[in-house]
Amino acid sequence: MKILVSGGAGFIGSHVADRYIADGYQVIVIDNFITGKMENLNPRAHFYQMDILDGGIEEIFVRERPEVVNHHAAQIDVRKSVQDPLFDAKTNVLGTLNLLEKSVKYRVRQFLFASSGGAIYGDQPEGAQAASEDDSLRPISPYGVAKAAAELYLHYYRVVHGLNFVALRYGNVYGPRQDPFGEAGVVAIFTEKLLSGGQPLINGDGLQTRDYVYVEDAAEANVLALNSKASGPFNIGTGIEKNVNELFGTLLRIAGKSVPEVHGPPKPGEQRRSVLNCSKAHAHLGWAPKFSFESGLHKTVEYFEKLHRRERGEGRPLRTQRAPR
Repeated sequence: MKILVSGGAGFIGSHVADRYIADGYQVIVIDNFITGKMENLNPRAHFYQMDILDGGIEEIFVRERPEVVNHHAAQIDVRKSVQDPLFDAKTNVLGTLNLLEKSVKYRVRQFLFASSGGAIYGDQPEGAQAASEDDSLRPISPYGVAKAAAELYLHYYRVVHGLNFVALRYGNVYGPRQDPFGEAGVVAIFTEKLLSGGQPLINGDGLQTRDYVYVEDAAEANVLALNSKASGPFNIGTGIEKNVNELFGTLLRIAGKSVPEVHGPPKPGEQRRSVLNCSKAHAHLGWAPKFSFESGLHKTVEYFEKLHRRERGEGRPLRTQRAPR
């Protein structure tokens, strides 16, 4: 089976591509290297450096004839989406539509979509149960709005064109390869700060919560979705919410560091609470997280420690180089 993975050189997409290849699938990767990195690319993937809005996408469908499209390419910065909603929508809505149109035209049988369980539901009231797929969507950022819009388009393409889809509504995914220098990824940002002797800064009181899910668990959901007849949205998280202060304390202990807990001003519009009910994914995909909060953080810290040792030995800065555009 041929699978086209958009964003396959990015953080989550590269782990998904690796799993598919390890399981014997043929993988085609499309990435524009805006956030993806050359070192994330699996050498066994057939790679095209291209933006998902590029007209050349059609040539890839003609040449490769993928049976499945796994769409992970996206503008992932929530704060940037607030600053520039038009740019966010161009990538996350129009880019998705471009792939959907080509998928229908070239008879793709399944479309897997990286959605957002963190942003799509909006703020969850204190004391409310974990968000389920039946809950109303009340996104409070253009990023969340775009993900919700993309899911509605997926529904349209299923009803009108018969394109089966699975939308994986990820919680706060973390783990190896996450960019510690961007706006997204508090686990990677805190870990890099601690290992480089810096001071992590907690936004606001640190009591904002997220459902942290390890990246290998997220990749597993993409594998299970391939072999399932299920269709629609599925939450991918742990059902356990952790606040930022808890995250900071756990990382301190795992990294063996001793730095104070420093708080800065809260970020305007930041979501206060997010936790996911993942019983639907368990029932219909056979998916459940295998990594606990602590075990996933241990593996993440180990990865960044190895990266630090390698970079120090080679005399290069930790910031990895993206391929030239």
